[in-house]
Amino acid sequence: MDSTNTPPAAAPRKRSRSLAHDLVTELTQRILLGKLGPGDKLPSESEIVREQGVSRTVVREALSKLQASGLVETRHGIGTFVLERKPQTALGLNVETALGMRDILELRLGLESQAVALAARRRTEEQLAAMRQALDDYQDALAGARSCVEADRRFHLLIAEATGNPYFGEIMRHLGEALIPRNRIDSGAQGGKELARLGYLANLEHEAILQAIRRQDPDAARAAMWTHLSNSRERFAPDE
Repeated sequence: MDSTNTPPAAAPRKRSRSLAHDLVTELTQRILLGKLGPGDKLPSESEIVREQGVSRTVVREALSKLQASGLVETRHGIGTFVLERKPQTALGLNVETALGMRDILELRLGLESQAVALAARRRTEEQLAAMRQALDDYQDALAGARSCVEADRRFHLLIAEATGNPYFGEIMRHLGEALIPRNRIDSGAQGGKELARLGYLANLEHEAILQAIRRQDPDAARAAMWTHLSNSRERFAPDE
């Protein structure tokens, strides 16, 4: 048979579960950024299907995840509505499982990649110095076999604040303990030496982010943040 007549292979389709994750991230960002406020009704299933080009199964799975996170509630026969957020619950986002951490990191990929690009353009020398101090504290904590979660969280929050847009910082503070995956990992089960190794790898990525911010290079900063959070997803939240 003439190979020239062989039809090209079809591009692999995304799994419905992956599509649902993407949709959860999209809708969550709308809620966190205030595009959908408390009491607002989400678009209907049919509208979301048309808007996003996904199946009803994907939409229902995504809405179910949003309900489980406490962001929305579905009133049968009426629709799905955004719930009032309570800051002390850190948005009620559940990160007790690897899947929960994976969801948080997917959300952060979009949020922080944009934040760091803005921070690279807008940061002040004082903010840059505070980021440097956070990474120095991180390194000291690692060297002393102490938890580096606080310094890690502070570094990412300082980037959000350097955007000059208060909503980035507000969202990061709402995420609370969910922000840093290591905070939810059993160090005994993971192994102290292995957890320390992962921490050192993460800090190398932090340094690349900081250098891009120092140079005021938004494209490099965005790429460095994307690499860091993608690697964090692999390190701390294995694939399904």
